[in-house]
Amino acid sequence: MDNNRKPPLVIVAGPTASGKSDAAVELCLRLHGEVISADSMQVYRGMDIGSAKITKEEMRGVPHHLIDIRDPKEPWNVVLFQQEARKAASDILSRGKLPFLVGGTGFYIQSLLYDIDFTRMDEDTAYRKQLQEIADREGNEALHRMLEEVDPKAAAILHPNNVKRVIRALEYFRESGTSIADHNEEQRQKEPAFDALFFVLTMDRERLYRRINQRVDRMMEEGLEDECRHLADEGLTLSDVSMQGLGYRQMLEYFEGQWTREEAIEQIKEQTRHFAKRQLTWFRREKNVTWVSRDDFERTDAMLSFMEKSIREKYQEQNKD
Repeated sequence: MDNNRKPPLVIVAGPTASGKSDAAVELCLRLHGEVISADSMQVYRGMDIGSAKITKEEMRGVPHHLIDIRDPKEPWNVVLFQQEARKAASDILSRGKLPFLVGGTGFYIQSLLYDIDFTRMDEDTAYRKQLQEIADREGNEALHRMLEEVDPKAAAILHPNNVKRVIRALEYFRESGTSIADHNEEQRQKEPAFDALFFVLTMDRERLYRRINQRVDRMMEEGLEDECRHLADEGLTLSDVSMQGLGYRQMLEYFEGQWTREEAIEQIKEQTRHFAKRQLTWFRREKNVTWVSRDDFERTDAMLSFMEKSIREKYQEQNKD
């Protein structure tokens, strides 16, 4: 085998509720793979229901990396993800297994696939604290308006509730005087660091939205409210990055009296549908993506067989060399 050849990486991405986790597990069983989670919330211990975290039973014995490795009070961001995902990919490959990067956080996937160079800035904790205080005092929209004034390109991409990345964009502009969106686009033009096969699962929009609504109802039945109350009792607040996740934020706002319980549930559904739409927009900007629509297959097994065949065909030539 050519030692200069890029290592293989299968990516199973797509919007929330598209069935990525189950598909990846089945493919790993067929192809001796292991999963690296590219989900920004499943990394946290004790945040199981709201993050739709895969259970031990659902893993079916397939090793999953980057799940349950942080407490909700601990920091987690794309730079930390990239570092840990690199280690996991190297470990999986060293044991002769195939790494599967699975999730819907496009920026996380991009960071590993293209080995993005995150410009090291002098950390200005005072400025970061100041920005967080603005969000806490005046609301996320006020912080987002600050970004619109200096970096409208980044503001158009980032949702106001994604406070962590809005702050990052403001920090980047203050340090460099340029748009973080331009920097990210420049990094996107790099050659991939892996010989990747990039699947994006999708389906009819109305079908996807029904699945999202049903998932939220199921989360409530499984105890999302109790999970969030426990986290609040542990001292977690809206100022914690982990509590900015869909479901958790709306539940904490309900506890504070901003919504009724029914309104909070509807907010979770609505914001999750909007999130899915943004995920699809992100993946459409990616190069060399294989779109896999569930609507094109009568049975899930037929879809999985198509994906398995594509993976085998891509990498079997390497094994012959």
